[in-house]
Amino acid sequence: MKNSDVKMHVRGKSIFVDDILPPEGLLHAVLFTSPVSKGKIKRLDVARAKKAEDVAGVFTWKDVPGKNFIGHVVLDDQELFAVENLEYIGQPIAMVVASTKRAAVNACKLIKLEVEELEAVYDPREAYKKRMIHGKKRVLVNGDTEEGFKRCVHIAEGRADCGPQEHFYFETQRSLAIPMEDGAMKVCASVQSPGIFHRHIAEVIGVPMHKVELEIRRLGGGFGGKESTAVWVAASAVAAKILNRPVKMVLSRNEDIATTGKRHPVSFDYKIGLDSKGNILAYDVDLYQHAGACTDISLAVLERSFLHATGSYRIQSVRITAVSCRTNIPPNNAFRGFGVPQAAFGIESALLHAAEVMGVDVNLIKKKNLLRDGDSLPYGMRPEKINAITCWDELDKKCNFEERISAVDEYNRENVDTKRGIAIIPVCFGISFAQTALNQASALVNIYVDGSVSISAGAVEMGQGVNAKIALIAARVFSISTDKVRVDTTNTSRIPNASPTSASTGADLNGMAAKMACEEILKRLKIFVAKRINHDNPEDISINDETVYLKDIKTDYRWEQLIKDAHWDRTDLSCHGYYATPGLYLDREINKGRPFSYYSYGTSVTEVLVDCARGTYDIESIDVVHDVGTSISSAIDKGQVEGAIVQAVGWSTIEQIRYEKNGKVLTGVNAYKIPDIKLCPEKFNVYFLENSSNPFAVCNSKAVGEPPFIHGIGAYFAILHALRSIRKDKLVPSLPLTPEKVFMYIHEC
Repeated sequence: MKNSDVKMHVRGKSIFVDDILPPEGLLHAVLFTSPVSKGKIKRLDVARAKKAEDVAGVFTWKDVPGKNFIGHVVLDDQELFAVENLEYIGQPIAMVVASTKRAAVNACKLIKLEVEELEAVYDPREAYKKRMIHGKKRVLVNGDTEEGFKRCVHIAEGRADCGPQEHFYFETQRSLAIPMEDGAMKVCASVQSPGIFHRHIAEVIGVPMHKVELEIRRLGGGFGGKESTAVWVAASAVAAKILNRPVKMVLSRNEDIATTGKRHPVSFDYKIGLDSKGNILAYDVDLYQHAGACTDISLAVLERSFLHATGSYRIQSVRITAVSCRTNIPPNNAFRGFGVPQAAFGIESALLHAAEVMGVDVNLIKKKNLLRDGDSLPYGMRPEKINAITCWDELDKKCNFEERISAVDEYNRENVDTKRGIAIIPVCFGISFAQTALNQASALVNIYVDGSVSISAGAVEMGQGVNAKIALIAARVFSISTDKVRVDTTNTSRIPNASPTSASTGADLNGMAAKMACEEILKRLKIFVAKRINHDNPEDISINDETVYLKDIKTDYRWEQLIKDAHWDRTDLSCHGYYATPGLYLDREINKGRPFSYYSYGTSVTEVLVDCARGTYDIESIDVVHDVGTSISSAIDKGQVEGAIVQAVGWSTIEQIRYEKNGKVLTGVNAYKIPDIKLCPEKFNVYFLENSSNPFAVCNSKAVGEPPFIHGIGAYFAILHALRSIRKDKLVPSLPLTPEKVFMYIHEC
């Protein structure tokens, strides 16, 4: 990948929060957290901890200078420090600040806590029965499902369950807060949401936002896990404000796993009906989202699942019910795909069940019901161009689905010790924040007198290459080398109120804002050149390969000299660009609207080999055709597709979180398995859909960070295909389909 960060990463030169030189007087903060899943604080004694060696202070909710809440976006239901009620193990109660982290950890052991323990709830369905929910139940109806089921020849009803997933970013949660003059505060943190975290910091320390500067160079991974959890950033800022000294807070890996949110598990009840020809006439599905103790970002994730519940398929009548269930575990949060992978898993599970009821290949049903041009989605939106069938057909041409499925079936008839499985997964993924107000971005472009270019944007670089794409966009507009372009840190003093870098919108929004700013400066430069050479029409002026052209005739006027002359002529070489995605809206009362700007499509085929004696398996091949529009950087986009798929294969197969009966996370760093090179398929082919363009995003590209994740669930369904060739007398296992589950499915009576 042509990404300057990559070179610095492999040389150990990249600067992360921990690499910032420690300011003089640096202190370290550690949280004292709840030992119970649900209870009431009866007594809290921090006196001994305050007197411990090297301790600078111990703080509770009573010491917070401003608001003691850090609820995400609109809901303040999450206390920074618990006041009375405890809702999950790991909930912050107090904070110890000392000269070393070890001293702070030791002082935490001196805090005395008395708790009245109460009955906790860990199952989302049980929580729903007890009316423990966040927000309100969402219901989307399109057509008449009751009448639709009456016309069905084949009906399948069942349950499907998908589990959580740990983000496992390399850089754990961390923050460095540095007091500045006049009561101001500078914070360097590993976070994805500059605008939201900026607001939280200002609110908890009780100052206006213009006195807080949040700076982000890059993250050592995020995947959504650093989008909404403000505990560590806010707490370190509180300590720095009170003590007027710099304070750092860093979670160990096990602390991070035990106290942070995960991908939302979802439990589905579905009923799907088809006619004799395999057309889907009706689909009724209930989604029970396992949200955790606080709302956090769960309602937004639920809405994504809700809006994508029908996947890539045209269904005549739909009833979708979704509810966010409040349980006594750490609040779950955003994760790559933001609820769409769970929804895709639900509809794919229902279709597989329907195919078994009908006695046909599930892929025949899938292709027959793929979205086509002119179709509308259940919430009323009609996409401009639907490439679902195009992607399916393109991959079929490359892979010959019928031949490969027949070969798998033939292998399974002839072999007992091992079985093969195959799964074809289509993708339809809406791009834009469903929360319309977040679909905005700004960028500041400065050209210096030597011809170099600096860009500040609201996007956060976390390994996905967004900074490289923004630099490429600027270089193309000015027709200069990317070596002349630098994307600066994400800083709230330069770019205020920035939306989160998530929902695959980072390059779309910020890249468009940067492009608009560059184009405005280019327009000024053309006017300057036209005036300088006494030419009437500035549009006859162009720049190509750092050289000025007049009516396509090359001149000897080079970029560096042009910029120097324009500056001395008092041409403004700075511009603030702003972009808001047009035409978006969603009426949440009737669940109708146009919440997404466009859609990303794709199709993948996954093949696996299962060892029936041991329950182990190999992902033998994954072939993908994915629609990226006109790629800004094919190297970066291919890396994003491959990375998303491998991460999803991990979720589908080996990544499993275990909890004790009291709600404590059992799984630590040594027990949690993430995908490595051994899990990657031996044959991994990624093809981009040719001749695809997209007028709704920057440079006709399409977002690529999250949509390819859906392809990875093909690993689950391919393994399941192999298992169902052995026996069909058992219920379908939940996701992830671990080797242990595979073994028990095959051998357990």
